Amino acid sequence: MSRSIENHVAIVTGGASGIGFATAQKLKADGARIALLDLNPQGLSEASKRLGEDVLAIETDIRSEASVNAAIAKTIDAFDQIDIVINAAGIAGITGKNATDIPFQNFQDVVAVNLHGSFLISKAVLPHMQKRNYGRILLIASIAGKEGNAGMVSYSASKAGIIGLAKSIGKEYAETGITINSLAPAVIMTPIHDTMPQEQIDYMTERIPMKRCGTLEETASAIRFIVSPENSFTTGFCYDLSGGRATY
Repeated sequence: MSRSIENHVAIVTGGASGIGFATAQKLKADGARIALLDLNPQGLSEASKRLGEDVLAIETDIRSEASVNAAIAKTIDAFDQIDIVINAAGIAGITGKNATDIPFQNFQDVVAVNLHGSFLISKAVLPHMQKRNYGRILLIASIAGKEGNAGMVSYSASKAGIIGLAKSIGKEYAETGITINSLAPAVIMTPIHDTMPQEQIDYMTERIPMKRCGTLEETASAIRFIVSPENSFTTGFCYDLSGGRATY
Protein backbone atom coordinates (compact mmCIF):
# COMPACT_ATOMS: atom_id res chain seq x y z
CA MET A 1 0.00 0.00 0.00
CA SER A 2 1.39 3.35 -1.05
CA ARG A 3 2.17 5.79 1.75
CA SER A 4 0.41 8.49 -0.26
CA ILE A 5 -3.37 8.95 -0.25
CA GLU A 6 -3.39 9.75 -3.96
CA ASN A 7 -6.34 7.91 -5.56
CA HIS A 8 -7.56 6.70 -2.19
CA VAL A 9 -11.34 6.90 -1.87
CA ALA A 10 -12.49 8.92 1.13
CA ILE A 11 -16.06 9.10 2.41
CA VAL A 12 -16.75 12.24 4.41
CA THR A 13 -20.09 12.52 6.19
CA GLY A 14 -21.29 15.99 7.09
CA GLY A 15 -19.23 16.93 4.05
CA ALA A 16 -21.26 19.93 2.94
CA SER A 17 -19.80 22.26 5.57
CA GLY A 18 -17.63 22.68 8.64
CA ILE A 19 -15.06 20.05 9.59
CA GLY A 20 -16.36 17.69 6.94
CA PHE A 21 -15.89 20.08 4.04
CA ALA A 22 -12.53 21.38 5.29
CA THR A 23 -11.30 17.79 5.56
CA ALA A 24 -12.59 16.91 2.11
CA GLN A 25 -10.69 19.90 0.70
CA LYS A 26 -7.50 18.77 2.43
CA LEU A 27 -7.76 15.18 1.20
CA LYS A 28 -8.77 16.25 -2.31
CA ALA A 29 -5.70 18.49 -2.52
CA ASP A 30 -3.58 15.42 -1.76
CA GLY A 31 -5.15 13.45 -4.60
CA ALA A 32 -7.94 11.52 -2.89
CA ARG A 33 -11.26 10.83 -4.58
CA ILE A 34 -14.11 12.04 -2.41
CA ALA A 35 -17.63 10.87 -1.62
CA LEU A 36 -19.47 13.63 0.23
CA LEU A 37 -22.43 12.48 2.33
CA ASP A 38 -24.80 15.01 3.83
CA LEU A 39 -28.52 15.56 4.44
CA ASN A 40 -28.38 19.05 2.92
CA PRO A 41 -28.83 18.76 -0.87
CA GLN A 42 -28.12 22.41 -1.63
CA GLY A 43 -25.03 22.40 0.55
CA LEU A 44 -23.87 19.17 -1.08
CA SER A 45 -24.24 20.63 -4.55
CA GLU A 46 -22.29 23.75 -3.66
CA ALA A 47 -19.57 21.80 -1.84
CA SER A 48 -19.06 19.34 -4.69
CA LYS A 49 -18.77 22.19 -7.21
CA ARG A 50 -16.12 23.84 -5.06
CA LEU A 51 -14.15 20.59 -4.82
CA GLY A 52 -14.20 19.85 -8.55
CA GLU A 53 -13.64 16.53 -10.30
CA ASP A 54 -13.63 13.05 -8.75
CA VAL A 55 -16.26 14.06 -6.19
CA LEU A 56 -19.44 12.10 -5.60
CA ALA A 57 -22.21 13.94 -3.70
CA ILE A 58 -24.80 11.69 -2.04
CA GLU A 59 -27.75 12.97 -0.03
CA THR A 60 -27.69 10.71 3.02
CA ASP A 61 -29.54 10.46 6.32
CA ILE A 62 -26.87 9.13 8.66
CA ARG A 63 -29.62 8.03 11.10
CA SER A 64 -31.02 5.54 8.60
CA GLU A 65 -29.32 2.20 7.95
CA ALA A 66 -31.01 1.95 4.55
CA SER A 67 -29.82 5.44 3.57
CA VAL A 68 -26.27 4.75 4.74
CA ASN A 69 -26.12 1.39 2.96
CA ALA A 70 -27.40 2.97 -0.26
CA ALA A 71 -24.71 5.68 -0.05
CA ILE A 72 -21.98 3.10 0.45
CA ALA A 73 -23.27 1.08 -2.50
CA LYS A 74 -23.19 4.20 -4.70
CA THR A 75 -19.62 4.90 -3.60
CA ILE A 76 -18.51 1.37 -4.47
CA ASP A 77 -20.26 1.57 -7.83
CA ALA A 78 -18.49 4.83 -8.62
CA PHE A 79 -15.02 4.18 -7.20
CA ASP A 80 -14.83 0.39 -6.59
CA GLN A 81 -13.19 0.78 -3.18
CA ILE A 82 -13.29 2.63 0.14
CA ASP A 83 -10.03 3.49 1.89
CA ILE A 84 -10.93 6.29 4.30
CA VAL A 85 -14.03 7.27 6.25
CA ILE A 86 -14.38 10.45 8.28
CA ASN A 87 -17.69 10.65 10.11
CA ALA A 88 -18.10 14.38 10.74
CA ALA A 89 -21.91 14.51 10.63
CA GLY A 90 -23.28 15.76 13.93
CA ILE A 91 -25.75 18.00 15.73
CA ALA A 92 -25.63 19.74 19.09
CA GLY A 93 -29.32 19.63 20.01
CA ILE A 94 -30.65 21.88 22.75
CA THR A 95 -27.82 23.50 24.72
CA GLY A 96 -27.58 25.88 27.65
CA LYS A 97 -30.13 23.93 29.71
CA ASN A 98 -29.91 21.36 32.49
CA ALA A 99 -30.81 17.73 31.86
CA THR A 100 -34.21 18.11 33.53
CA ASP A 101 -35.16 20.72 30.94
CA ILE A 102 -34.18 18.62 27.92
CA PRO A 103 -37.07 16.81 26.19
CA PHE A 104 -36.30 13.12 25.79
CA GLN A 105 -37.05 13.39 22.07
CA ASN A 106 -34.24 15.92 21.67
CA PHE A 107 -31.86 13.62 23.53
CA GLN A 108 -32.86 10.78 21.21
CA ASP A 109 -32.42 12.96 18.12
CA VAL A 110 -28.87 13.93 19.06
CA VAL A 111 -27.89 10.36 19.88
CA ALA A 112 -29.43 9.13 16.62
CA VAL A 113 -27.32 11.46 14.48
CA ASN A 114 -24.07 11.46 16.44
CA LEU A 115 -23.81 7.95 17.88
CA HIS A 116 -26.13 5.81 15.78
CA GLY A 117 -24.75 7.47 12.66
CA SER A 118 -21.18 6.65 13.70
CA PHE A 119 -22.14 3.03 14.24
CA LEU A 120 -24.05 2.70 10.98
CA ILE A 121 -21.34 4.19 8.77
CA SER A 122 -18.67 2.04 10.43
CA LYS A 123 -20.76 -1.11 10.10
CA ALA A 124 -21.44 -0.40 6.43
CA VAL A 125 -17.86 0.26 5.30
CA LEU A 126 -15.96 -2.36 7.27
CA PRO A 127 -16.82 -5.32 4.99
CA HIS A 128 -15.48 -3.39 1.98
CA MET A 129 -12.29 -2.50 3.81
CA GLN A 130 -11.84 -6.11 4.94
CA LYS A 131 -11.79 -7.29 1.33
CA ARG A 132 -8.61 -5.26 0.78
CA ASN A 133 -7.18 -5.58 4.31
CA TYR A 134 -6.86 -1.83 4.55
CA GLY A 135 -8.86 1.08 5.87
CA ARG A 136 -8.90 4.18 8.03
CA ILE A 137 -12.04 5.14 9.97
CA LEU A 138 -12.14 8.32 12.03
CA LEU A 139 -15.20 9.19 14.10
CA ILE A 140 -15.45 12.80 15.21
CA ALA A 141 -16.16 12.92 18.92
CA SER A 142 -15.60 15.94 21.19
CA ILE A 143 -13.89 17.12 24.34
CA ALA A 144 -17.45 17.07 25.71
CA GLY A 145 -17.35 13.30 25.36
CA LYS A 146 -14.26 13.11 27.56
CA GLU A 147 -15.15 15.64 30.23
CA GLY A 148 -18.85 16.44 29.82
CA ASN A 149 -20.05 19.99 29.26
CA ALA A 150 -22.68 21.44 31.55
CA GLY A 151 -25.68 22.48 29.50
CA MET A 152 -24.87 19.95 26.77
CA VAL A 153 -26.01 16.64 28.20
CA SER A 154 -27.29 15.14 24.95
CA TYR A 155 -24.23 16.15 22.97
CA SER A 156 -21.78 15.09 25.69
CA ALA A 157 -23.40 11.67 26.14
CA SER A 158 -23.49 11.00 22.40
CA LYS A 159 -19.85 11.98 21.94
CA ALA A 160 -18.76 9.82 24.90
CA GLY A 161 -20.50 6.96 23.14
CA ILE A 162 -18.49 7.63 19.98
CA ILE A 163 -15.23 7.37 21.92
CA GLY A 164 -16.32 4.01 23.35
CA LEU A 165 -17.47 2.84 19.93
CA ALA A 166 -14.09 3.58 18.33
CA LYS A 167 -12.25 1.86 21.19
CA SER A 168 -14.36 -1.27 20.83
CA ILE A 169 -14.32 -1.57 17.04
CA GLY A 170 -10.65 -0.67 16.95
CA LYS A 171 -9.85 -3.70 19.08
CA GLU A 172 -12.11 -5.94 16.99
CA TYR A 173 -10.18 -5.13 13.80
CA ALA A 174 -6.74 -4.61 15.30
CA GLU A 175 -5.25 -7.59 13.44
CA THR A 176 -6.35 -6.31 10.06
CA GLY A 177 -4.96 -3.36 8.14
CA ILE A 178 -7.93 -1.29 9.33
CA THR A 179 -7.63 1.33 12.06
CA ILE A 180 -10.60 2.91 13.82
CA ASN A 181 -9.98 6.01 15.93
CA SER A 182 -11.85 9.03 17.24
CA LEU A 183 -10.96 12.71 17.51
CA ALA A 184 -11.99 14.94 20.41
CA PRO A 185 -11.88 18.60 19.39
CA ALA A 186 -12.57 21.44 21.77
CA VAL A 187 -14.34 24.46 20.29
CA ILE A 188 -13.79 24.58 16.53
CA MET A 189 -15.78 27.39 14.96
CA THR A 190 -18.14 25.56 12.65
CA PRO A 191 -21.81 26.06 11.68
CA ILE A 192 -22.89 23.81 14.57
CA HIS A 193 -21.86 26.59 16.98
CA ASP A 194 -24.24 29.01 15.30
CA THR A 195 -27.01 27.04 17.05
CA MET A 196 -25.53 27.59 20.51
CA PRO A 197 -25.97 30.52 22.90
CA GLN A 198 -22.88 32.72 23.18
CA GLU A 199 -22.70 31.89 26.89
CA GLN A 200 -22.29 28.22 26.00
CA ILE A 201 -19.43 28.96 23.62
CA ASP A 202 -17.78 31.22 26.22
CA TYR A 203 -18.11 28.43 28.83
CA MET A 204 -16.25 26.03 26.55
CA THR A 205 -13.61 28.48 25.33
CA GLU A 206 -12.68 29.64 28.84
CA ARG A 207 -11.60 26.08 29.65
CA ILE A 208 -9.06 25.95 26.82
CA PRO A 209 -5.54 26.79 28.08
CA MET A 210 -4.69 28.36 24.71
CA LYS A 211 -7.66 30.70 25.25
CA ARG A 212 -8.85 30.46 21.68
CA CYS A 213 -10.93 28.31 19.40
CA GLY A 214 -9.39 25.82 17.02
CA THR A 215 -9.53 26.45 13.28
CA LEU A 216 -10.89 24.28 10.51
CA GLU A 217 -7.43 24.19 8.92
CA GLU A 218 -5.88 22.87 12.14
CA THR A 219 -8.60 20.24 12.40
CA ALA A 220 -8.32 19.10 8.79
CA SER A 221 -4.53 18.86 9.09
CA ALA A 222 -4.79 16.64 12.17
CA ILE A 223 -7.35 14.44 10.44
CA ARG A 224 -5.14 14.17 7.34
CA PHE A 225 -2.43 12.54 9.45
CA ILE A 226 -4.78 10.27 11.40
CA VAL A 227 -6.25 8.73 8.23
CA SER A 228 -2.94 8.47 6.38
CA PRO A 229 -1.10 5.21 5.61
CA GLU A 230 1.77 6.49 7.77
CA ASN A 231 -0.43 6.33 10.85
CA SER A 232 -0.53 2.55 11.00
CA PHE A 233 0.13 1.60 14.65
CA THR A 234 -2.67 3.47 16.41
CA THR A 235 -6.21 2.13 16.68
CA GLY A 236 -9.01 2.41 19.22
CA PHE A 237 -7.55 5.73 20.32
CA CYS A 238 -9.12 9.11 20.98
CA TYR A 239 -6.92 11.90 19.68
CA ASP A 240 -6.84 15.26 21.49
CA LEU A 241 -7.45 18.51 19.62
CA SER A 242 -8.33 20.76 22.50
CA GLY A 243 -5.69 23.46 22.90
CA GLY A 244 -4.46 21.74 26.06
CA ARG A 245 -7.81 21.23 27.74
CA ALA A 246 -7.54 17.44 27.68
CA THR A 247 -4.17 15.72 28.06
CA TYR A 248 -5.34 12.13 28.39
